[in-house]
Amino acid sequence: MAKIFCVANQKGGVGKTTTTVNLAAGLAKVGQRVLMVDLDPQGNATMGSGVDKRSLELSVYDVLLESASVKEAAVLAEKCGFRVLGANRELAGAEVELVALDHREKRLKAALAEVEADYDFVLIDCPPSLSMLTLNGLCSAHGVIVPMQCEYFALEGLTDLVNTIKQVHANLNPDLQIIGLLRVMFDPRITLQQQVSDQLKGHFGDKVFDTVIPRNVRLAEAPSYGLPGVVFDPAARGSQAFVAFAKEMVERVQTMPPAARAASAAVSQAKSAPGA
Repeated sequence: MAKIFCVANQKGGVGKTTTTVNLAAGLAKVGQRVLMVDLDPQGNATMGSGVDKRSLELSVYDVLLESASVKEAAVLAEKCGFRVLGANRELAGAEVELVALDHREKRLKAALAEVEADYDFVLIDCPPSLSMLTLNGLCSAHGVIVPMQCEYFALEGLTDLVNTIKQVHANLNPDLQIIGLLRVMFDPRITLQQQVSDQLKGHFGDKVFDTVIPRNVRLAEAPSYGLPGVVFDPAARGSQAFVAFAKEMVERVQTMPPAARAASAAVSQAKSAPGA
């Protein structure tokens, strides 16, 4: 059965989409069956996986409105080795349309339940705001992967996200937990980044992934070619780091404790995060 993870952070520009597409490509590279779900109306994760959002016949919008199944709407990102449930501008209208519908925050969860046996991992790229789309992602997931830069403003964004996860865990999805914090765009030469990294490790312990994603030009260039960095330039430092992260994710999933108990512990631990 698939493990479903949201890649989320309520602070913008922290590398959520870069993390989602490169982790998906890294997991595919190490032999995992992966579905990447784009829940952002901008469709950047879709385009970054080599899928043209303008030519999608069916998208996550159709799945949320129950006019198509995940099986019907997901397409293969041929160069990347994973399947994509893509997004385009239509998704922006889903916010308004979902408000009047029954079970509006759990529609994605119901749709993904039909294909859980087909995948090892489902990765959901969430928009930065707390919207009905983000809520659908959080209600579907077993856990949240939080990409963050090692700077003090990022700690404020982490506090907001922890509070959101705590509320969703208490009211809508008792299985939801923080899987881990991923340090991205990391430059060890900057003393401040090293200090924030040490602070995160000191507080969250093994909830901070061992893998660190370095600041890397090739990762930044890859989206303009419509590919994850892992596929665009496999030899780049950033690409190799994401493959290492994919391997760490596979290991972490194998040792994950029962969901509800772990969720309670993780949310409780995060409650006293730096800046909380």
